[in-house]
Amino acid sequence: MKFIDLKDKEISELKKMLVEKKSELFELKLKLKTMQLNNPSQIAVIRKDIARLNTAISAKKD
Repeated sequence: MKFIDLKDKEISELKKMLVEKKSELFELKLKLKTMQLNNPSQIAVIRKDIARLNTAISAKKD
C-alpha cells in the first residue's frame, strides 16, 4: 500500500481500513506469541501501513 493510493480515498473509507489493519496486527502478534507466525517481518509491514493510514487521515482533516 502506498500513500498515493490512500490520498484519493474518503475519511470513512480510510478509518475502515485502519480498523482492519489494527485487527490484522493484533492477530499477527497473537500468532507470534504462540509460535505460529512464519514471517515476523509481516508485523513491520502492517505497522507501516497503519502509520500511512493515520497520516492520510490527518492530512484529510486539514
